[in-house]
Amino acid sequence: MKQVINLKMKKIFTVIVIVIFGFSVQAQDAQKAKDLLEDVYSTVTSYDNIKIDFTYVLENPDAGVKQETQGNVTLKGNKYIANLFGSTQMFDGTKVYTIVPDNEEVTIEDKTDDDDTVTPSKMLTFYKEGHNYAWDILQNVSGRKIQFVKLTPIDSNSEIKTILLGVDAQTKHIYKLIETGKNGTKTTITVNSFKSNQTLSKSLFTFDEAKFEDEGYYIIKN
Repeated sequence: MKQVINLKMKKIFTVIVIVIFGFSVQAQDAQKAKDLLEDVYSTVTSYDNIKIDFTYVLENPDAGVKQETQGNVTLKGNKYIANLFGSTQMFDGTKVYTIVPDNEEVTIEDKTDDDDTVTPSKMLTFYKEGHNYAWDILQNVSGRKIQFVKLTPIDSNSEIKTILLGVDAQTKHIYKLIETGKNGTKTTITVNSFKSNQTLSKSLFTFDEAKFEDEGYYIIKN
Protein backbone atom coordinates (compact mmCIF):
# COMPACT_ATOMS: atom_id res chain seq x y z
CA MET A 1 0.00 0.00 0.00
CA LYS A 2 2.84 2.33 0.90
CA GLN A 3 4.51 1.66 -2.46
CA VAL A 4 1.30 2.50 -4.31
CA ILE A 5 0.97 5.79 -2.41
CA ASN A 6 4.61 6.63 -3.09
CA LEU A 7 4.15 5.86 -6.79
CA LYS A 8 1.08 8.11 -6.96
CA MET A 9 2.93 10.87 -5.14
CA LYS A 10 5.86 10.59 -7.55
CA LYS A 11 3.48 10.86 -10.51
CA ILE A 12 1.75 13.88 -9.00
CA PHE A 13 5.10 15.50 -8.23
CA THR A 14 6.29 14.82 -11.80
CA VAL A 15 3.17 16.47 -13.23
CA ILE A 16 3.63 19.49 -10.93
CA VAL A 17 7.26 19.86 -12.02
CA ILE A 18 6.28 19.65 -15.71
CA VAL A 19 3.53 22.24 -15.24
CA ILE A 20 5.78 24.62 -13.30
CA PHE A 21 8.65 24.17 -15.78
CA GLY A 22 6.23 24.64 -18.68
CA PHE A 23 4.95 27.92 -17.26
CA SER A 24 8.52 29.02 -16.57
CA VAL A 25 9.57 28.36 -20.18
CA GLN A 26 6.48 30.15 -21.50
CA ALA A 27 7.20 33.14 -19.25
CA GLN A 28 10.83 33.24 -20.38
CA ASP A 29 9.81 32.99 -24.04
CA ALA A 30 7.21 35.74 -23.59
CA GLN A 31 9.84 37.97 -22.00
CA LYS A 32 12.32 37.22 -24.82
CA ALA A 33 9.65 38.15 -27.36
CA LYS A 34 8.80 41.35 -25.50
CA ASP A 35 12.47 42.31 -25.17
CA LEU A 36 13.02 41.80 -28.91
CA LEU A 37 10.05 44.00 -29.77
CA GLU A 38 11.32 46.63 -27.34
CA ASP A 39 14.58 46.62 -29.32
CA VAL A 40 12.58 47.04 -32.55
CA TYR A 41 10.61 49.91 -31.04
CA SER A 42 13.76 51.67 -29.83
CA THR A 43 15.34 51.27 -33.26
CA VAL A 44 12.46 52.52 -35.43
CA THR A 45 11.60 55.44 -33.13
CA SER A 46 15.22 56.62 -33.22
CA TYR A 47 14.92 57.50 -36.92
CA ASP A 48 13.78 60.92 -38.11
CA ASN A 49 11.84 59.29 -40.94
CA ILE A 50 11.42 55.91 -42.62
CA LYS A 51 10.59 54.88 -46.17
CA ILE A 52 9.46 51.33 -46.88
CA ASP A 53 8.69 49.49 -50.12
CA PHE A 54 6.61 46.37 -49.50
CA THR A 55 4.58 43.56 -51.00
CA TYR A 56 1.00 43.27 -49.77
CA VAL A 57 -0.95 39.99 -50.06
CA LEU A 58 -4.56 39.45 -48.96
CA GLU A 59 -5.90 35.89 -48.92
CA ASN A 60 -9.14 34.20 -47.92
CA PRO A 61 -9.30 30.66 -49.39
CA ASP A 62 -12.91 30.11 -48.30
CA ALA A 63 -14.01 33.22 -50.18
CA GLY A 64 -11.74 32.51 -53.14
CA VAL A 65 -9.89 35.78 -52.60
CA LYS A 66 -6.21 36.42 -53.30
CA GLN A 67 -4.86 39.89 -54.02
CA GLU A 68 -1.22 40.87 -54.35
CA THR A 69 0.24 44.29 -55.00
CA GLN A 70 3.27 46.46 -54.36
CA GLY A 71 3.13 49.50 -52.12
CA ASN A 72 5.24 52.02 -50.27
CA VAL A 73 4.92 54.26 -47.26
CA THR A 74 6.93 57.18 -45.89
CA LEU A 75 6.64 57.85 -42.16
CA LYS A 76 7.77 60.81 -40.08
CA GLY A 77 6.51 60.86 -36.51
CA ASN A 78 2.78 60.16 -36.73
CA LYS A 79 2.55 61.61 -40.25
CA TYR A 80 2.58 59.36 -43.28
CA ILE A 81 1.94 59.09 -47.00
CA ALA A 82 1.15 55.64 -48.38
CA ASN A 83 0.59 54.35 -51.91
CA LEU A 84 -1.36 51.12 -52.36
CA PHE A 85 -3.88 49.71 -54.85
CA GLY A 86 -3.50 52.73 -57.12
CA SER A 87 -4.53 55.23 -54.47
CA THR A 88 -2.68 57.48 -52.06
CA GLN A 89 -3.48 58.06 -48.41
CA MET A 90 -1.85 60.84 -46.46
CA PHE A 91 -2.07 61.90 -42.82
CA ASP A 92 -0.77 65.37 -41.99
CA GLY A 93 -1.14 65.00 -38.23
CA THR A 94 -4.75 66.16 -38.17
CA LYS A 95 -6.65 64.90 -41.18
CA VAL A 96 -6.54 61.85 -43.44
CA TYR A 97 -6.60 62.44 -47.21
CA THR A 98 -7.45 59.57 -49.54
CA ILE A 99 -6.69 60.32 -53.18
CA VAL A 100 -8.12 58.02 -55.87
CA PRO A 101 -6.89 59.10 -59.34
CA ASP A 102 -9.12 56.62 -61.21
CA ASN A 103 -12.21 58.31 -59.74
CA GLU A 104 -10.64 61.79 -59.66
CA GLU A 105 -11.78 61.95 -56.07
CA VAL A 106 -10.30 63.05 -52.75
CA THR A 107 -11.86 62.20 -49.39
CA ILE A 108 -10.89 64.34 -46.40
CA GLU A 109 -11.76 63.19 -42.90
CA ASP A 110 -10.66 63.65 -39.33
CA LYS A 111 -8.39 61.00 -37.89
CA THR A 112 -10.22 58.31 -35.95
CA ASP A 113 -8.63 56.00 -33.41
CA ASP A 114 -9.20 52.38 -34.36
CA ASP A 115 -7.09 50.22 -32.08
CA ASP A 116 -7.96 47.08 -34.05
CA THR A 117 -6.47 48.32 -37.31
CA VAL A 118 -2.80 48.48 -38.22
CA THR A 119 -2.66 51.88 -39.93
CA PRO A 120 0.45 53.15 -41.76
CA SER A 121 1.27 55.53 -38.91
CA LYS A 122 1.56 52.67 -36.44
CA MET A 123 2.56 49.75 -38.66
CA LEU A 124 5.99 49.64 -36.99
CA THR A 125 4.86 50.31 -33.42
CA PHE A 126 1.31 48.92 -33.06
CA TYR A 127 2.57 45.90 -31.08
CA LYS A 128 3.61 48.10 -28.16
CA GLU A 129 0.30 47.63 -26.34
CA GLY A 130 -2.67 45.32 -26.27
CA HIS A 131 -1.02 41.98 -27.06
CA ASN A 132 0.31 38.87 -25.43
CA TYR A 133 3.71 37.80 -26.78
CA ALA A 134 5.20 34.40 -27.61
CA TRP A 135 8.58 33.39 -29.05
CA ASP A 136 8.09 31.66 -32.42
CA ILE A 137 10.24 30.17 -35.20
CA LEU A 138 13.58 31.38 -36.55
CA GLN A 139 13.92 31.43 -40.34
CA ASN A 140 16.89 31.96 -42.62
CA VAL A 141 15.86 34.27 -45.47
CA SER A 142 18.64 34.82 -48.02
CA GLY A 143 21.24 34.69 -45.27
CA ARG A 144 19.25 36.89 -42.90
CA LYS A 145 18.06 35.51 -39.57
CA ILE A 146 14.38 36.36 -39.18
CA GLN A 147 13.01 35.74 -35.70
CA PHE A 148 9.23 35.53 -35.51
CA VAL A 149 7.19 36.69 -32.54
CA LYS A 150 3.55 35.68 -32.16
CA LEU A 151 1.12 38.32 -30.94
CA THR A 152 -2.36 37.54 -29.65
CA PRO A 153 -4.75 40.44 -28.94
CA ILE A 154 -5.68 40.76 -25.26
CA ASP A 155 -9.14 42.00 -26.28
CA SER A 156 -11.26 38.89 -26.89
CA ASN A 157 -13.57 40.94 -29.13
CA SER A 158 -10.77 41.73 -31.57
CA GLU A 159 -11.35 40.65 -35.17
CA ILE A 160 -7.69 39.63 -35.26
CA LYS A 161 -6.82 36.07 -34.26
CA THR A 162 -3.02 36.27 -34.34
CA ILE A 163 -0.19 38.34 -35.76
CA LEU A 164 3.23 36.98 -36.61
CA LEU A 165 6.01 39.57 -36.73
CA GLY A 166 9.26 38.57 -38.42
CA VAL A 167 12.17 40.64 -37.12
CA ASP A 168 15.62 40.87 -38.70
CA ALA A 169 17.76 39.75 -35.76
CA GLN A 170 20.68 41.97 -36.84
CA THR A 171 19.05 45.25 -37.84
CA LYS A 172 16.03 44.97 -35.51
CA HIS A 173 13.79 45.98 -38.42
CA ILE A 174 10.44 44.34 -39.10
CA TYR A 175 10.76 42.16 -42.20
CA LYS A 176 7.35 40.54 -42.34
CA LEU A 177 3.89 40.87 -40.80
CA ILE A 178 1.34 38.07 -41.09
CA GLU A 179 -2.07 38.94 -39.69
CA THR A 180 -4.74 36.23 -39.46
CA GLY A 181 -8.32 37.28 -38.85
CA LYS A 182 -10.99 35.29 -37.10
CA ASN A 183 -12.85 35.17 -40.41
CA GLY A 184 -9.96 33.30 -42.04
CA THR A 185 -8.53 36.27 -43.92
CA LYS A 186 -4.74 36.43 -43.91
CA THR A 187 -2.84 39.62 -44.67
CA THR A 188 0.90 39.43 -45.33
CA ILE A 189 3.18 42.44 -45.63
CA THR A 190 6.77 41.74 -46.66
CA VAL A 191 9.29 44.58 -46.52
CA ASN A 192 11.39 44.70 -49.70
CA SER A 193 13.29 47.90 -48.92
CA PHE A 194 13.80 49.81 -45.66
CA LYS A 195 15.43 53.25 -45.70
CA SER A 196 15.78 55.68 -42.84
CA ASN A 197 16.65 59.36 -42.36
CA GLN A 198 15.98 60.33 -45.96
CA THR A 199 15.88 63.91 -47.27
CA LEU A 200 12.16 64.71 -47.52
CA SER A 201 10.41 67.62 -49.15
CA LYS A 202 9.01 70.07 -46.58
CA SER A 203 5.65 69.91 -48.35
CA LEU A 204 5.50 66.09 -48.52
CA PHE A 205 2.76 65.86 -45.88
CA THR A 206 0.90 69.01 -46.98
CA PHE A 207 -2.31 68.61 -48.96
CA ASP A 208 -2.77 71.19 -51.74
CA GLU A 209 -6.55 71.32 -52.12
CA ALA A 210 -6.47 74.04 -54.78
CA LYS A 211 -4.16 71.92 -56.97
CA PHE A 212 -6.58 68.99 -56.99
CA GLU A 213 -9.58 71.24 -57.59
CA ASP A 214 -7.78 72.75 -60.61
CA GLU A 215 -7.21 69.22 -61.91
CA GLY A 216 -10.92 68.49 -61.70
CA TYR A 217 -10.95 66.28 -58.61
CA TYR A 218 -14.16 65.99 -56.60
CA ILE A 219 -13.40 66.86 -52.94
CA ILE A 220 -15.43 65.05 -50.31
CA LYS A 221 -15.19 66.34 -46.74
CA ASN A 222 -16.48 64.08 -43.98
